[in-house]
Amino acid sequence: MGNENQVPVIENEKDVLEKYDKESRSRSYRLKPVSLIVSGIAISLSVYHLYTSYFGTLVTLQHRSLHVAVVLALIFLIYPAFKNLDRTKLHWYDVAFALLAITTTIYIYIDYDGIVNRGGIPNDWDLFFGAILVVLILEAARRVAGWALPTLGILFLIYGLYGNHLSGIFRHRGYNWEDIVNFMYVTTEGIYGTAIGVSSTYIFLFILFGAFLAKSGMGQFFNDLAMAIAGQTKGGPAKVSVIASGFLGSINGAAVANVVTTGSFTIPLMKKIGYKKNFAGAVEASASVGGQILPPIMGAAAFIMAETLGVPYREIALAALLPALLFYLGVIVQIHLRATKEGLKGISKDNLPKIMDVMKERGHLMIPLLFLMYMLFFSGRTIIYSAFLTIIVTVGIAMIRKTTRMTFKDIIEALENGARTALTVAIACASVGLIVGIATLTGFGLKLANAIVTLGGESLLLTLMFTMVACIVLGMGLPSIPTYIITATMAAPALVQLGIEPLVAHLFVFYFGIFANITPPVALASFAAAGISGGDQMKTGFISMKLAIAGFIVPYLFVYNDSLLLINTTFLEGVLVVITSIVGVGMLGIAAEGYYLTKVNPVIRIILFGGALLLMNPNWLQDVFALVIILFVVFVQWRKAKKEGGFNLPLKGFMEAS
Repeated sequence: MGNENQVPVIENEKDVLEKYDKESRSRSYRLKPVSLIVSGIAISLSVYHLYTSYFGTLVTLQHRSLHVAVVLALIFLIYPAFKNLDRTKLHWYDVAFALLAITTTIYIYIDYDGIVNRGGIPNDWDLFFGAILVVLILEAARRVAGWALPTLGILFLIYGLYGNHLSGIFRHRGYNWEDIVNFMYVTTEGIYGTAIGVSSTYIFLFILFGAFLAKSGMGQFFNDLAMAIAGQTKGGPAKVSVIASGFLGSINGAAVANVVTTGSFTIPLMKKIGYKKNFAGAVEASASVGGQILPPIMGAAAFIMAETLGVPYREIALAALLPALLFYLGVIVQIHLRATKEGLKGISKDNLPKIMDVMKERGHLMIPLLFLMYMLFFSGRTIIYSAFLTIIVTVGIAMIRKTTRMTFKDIIEALENGARTALTVAIACASVGLIVGIATLTGFGLKLANAIVTLGGESLLLTLMFTMVACIVLGMGLPSIPTYIITATMAAPALVQLGIEPLVAHLFVFYFGIFANITPPVALASFAAAGISGGDQMKTGFISMKLAIAGFIVPYLFVYNDSLLLINTTFLEGVLVVITSIVGVGMLGIAAEGYYLTKVNPVIRIILFGGALLLMNPNWLQDVFALVIILFVVFVQWRKAKKEGGFNLPLKGFMEAS
């Protein structure tokens, strides 16, 4: 392997995070009083949300406006206007922006009765504060997430103002600035719509839950457990990356941050045992992105989906479970085949923690996750109350052992860290409120859905392909939560128009919106992984797509046959679906990697790919035909391997020491 076995000097973890994740470019004040004030505001925001999760929220408009205002104030105090500014100083205009943000909610509190009584007829003060809020949201989004979201927001505002001058299906009747500002500011349809509603309840609490888990040492527990389970197997560090990133990604919902957090540990280990740098980076990127489609939390997207569709959360989580597991199985199969093909070993058992030791030291940290699953699936309590109680349980359980015990300082820091982490999602949801608000006001979402259906003609497959492309484009450079909200508004209606069940349609667009993070040319998760591995960004992106091939195919299959989501099926049918899907993903991994016992020629790979699709699309006749293909391929490869004298079962050592 030459120099590939050496672990090169990688970019500093903080530098990589700041390069690809703008939300990490925050200030660190030199003056202690300023730092204390900012920390106090962040802690107060977390305490407020904990209080309202137990005792109930204020009136909807007041609660959401307070959430947005404090988030905006914190962003202006924490994030500098430009990346080259001194991050130890606070500028006067940032204080002015923060105070202006607070006035937008103070006005709503003071004149709430007037706003309600005016019934959508704004006065001058409504328009004044509404305009301020729109400008502040666009600027805050630029500081935190870059130009993608504010640019999209500005384009939609322009469309709202001047779309009546267009020709064709995207023309609307025309709206003036007063119409738009009124809709955005003093109703719960625009900025204070569903996106901010979910941000100010579910999302904030689950991010806060993640902050408390992090303080308890859950990240270290996941890494140690993954190392103990898979570290000594063939290609062990890569499997460790997949397991650890899946766990963490489901909780934090931040693909790029997950890549940097887990990848700074796993990518050098992968390179050390012989994986090429592009492949090592791709493993981490695909695994981190996959965490956002993995129940139970799915990066909080499951809760938004449940709110949007009006279905129980557990229905979303159960439907998403098998496709997510198939995604990860597809990644692990390719990792294992690559390790087998290149003779890569795992980590020495002597250098790995023992499972019992890991469980003894930190295993009790699983209790809050199990408790959360019980609350969400079986208790019958609300999601908000479940999240609140789980946070309390997390603090209590962490006290069991000294290594995980939280001091009062740790709890305060968790409250602050949770608020800081929530800023990105909250401002993204506020920006999405502008986009979705205009789409609702002008009917753009329905117009786009009609356009997609028209382009697809009578073909469901073409419509799905156009929808996939639209979702990937809409998801470029955006966090997972706003990506889902935008794609659910713009793209999912096209599939629903064709008679596809709403849940199936929303999962389809969610998958491809998320996979924008590993799809070139704008593949932020892959680019961040390449920054750590020292690999080529575009090559890492394309290898990430190959590793995630099951994730690109499964959504098409569950549209055609929703039994893959384990809905509309009996228990026995479900068992058969699980078995055939697992075998199908194994075949898909072999086709993608091009190795089974020995190198697989291109024709056999194509045959395998077809057989995999047959198995993953439940139908007994197709299953029989796919079984014939499997037996044929096994025979051909066995003969070829025997002739070459290199016969070795490819799955031997899959989860055993190499």
